[in-house]
Amino acid sequence: MRLFASFGFALTLAATTQPARAEDRWASIPAPPPMPTAVASGTAEVNGIKMYYATYGAGNPVLLIQGGLGNADVWSNQVIDLAKDHLVIVADSRGHGRSTRTAEPFGYDLMSSDYLALLDYLKVDKVDLVGWSDGGIIGLDIAMHHPERLKHLFAQAANITTDGVDPNVMNDKVFGDYITWMGQDYAKLSPTPDQYDAFVTQISEMWASQPNWTDAEVSAITVPTVVAAGDHDQAILRAHTEKIASLIKGSKLEILPETSHFAMMQDPAGYNAAVRALIDN
Repeated sequence: MRLFASFGFALTLAATTQPARAEDRWASIPAPPPMPTAVASGTAEVNGIKMYYATYGAGNPVLLIQGGLGNADVWSNQVIDLAKDHLVIVADSRGHGRSTRTAEPFGYDLMSSDYLALLDYLKVDKVDLVGWSDGGIIGLDIAMHHPERLKHLFAQAANITTDGVDPNVMNDKVFGDYITWMGQDYAKLSPTPDQYDAFVTQISEMWASQPNWTDAEVSAITVPTVVAAGDHDQAILRAHTEKIASLIKGSKLEILPETSHFAMMQDPAGYNAAVRALIDN
């Protein structure tokens, strides 16, 4: 997602949005609960990096992929629920959280390859994939190029071209709060805790030009898909989300009420129900 391309790695953002009412859950990001105890966790050596992963529960496998700058712990509400009857797999994308990065340029094809290599490492052939923001874009990439690895795809707050990003996102206070929070997490979790600025600069080079898929490429997706977004998403234009859903034959458009780009934390019960409606039915 192209969010920082024109902003370097400045992390202090001006808040120009109007104050929200206390009852507007989309206007803040509740802290997710702690992650439960993992069945297994560690690092997998894939594509020249050490990729942090953890698994929870047992059953049909579900892979959760976080958004840009984030880490796997944002999914704790989903892990707690889905691990009751699924094998839930989470990871930190390359350079994010506890995973390392290289000097190789970021690309969604490379990040998709990382996740497929992780599934190979875990000996998991096929998953339901839930992806948020960059994670949703990675899910779409896998659906296009390796559909045999997916049972279903739940792609939330994804874009397929860079013009799907709302140009006003960098003025949004909630988004600014998220960036600050993830910088703090990076300092605590990363094996290179003093390199957040360098990491943001490197991944911003990807966001400046990717994704950039044609309508024909997206229309070729055959994986059963839900295209989701919060009704107050401040990063992805609603018309763009609707376009993605219209391009993927048989997909469902899911607009999550009273949530923003961070719907999985703002309405975990509604989010989990939407995911389960896809993967359990």
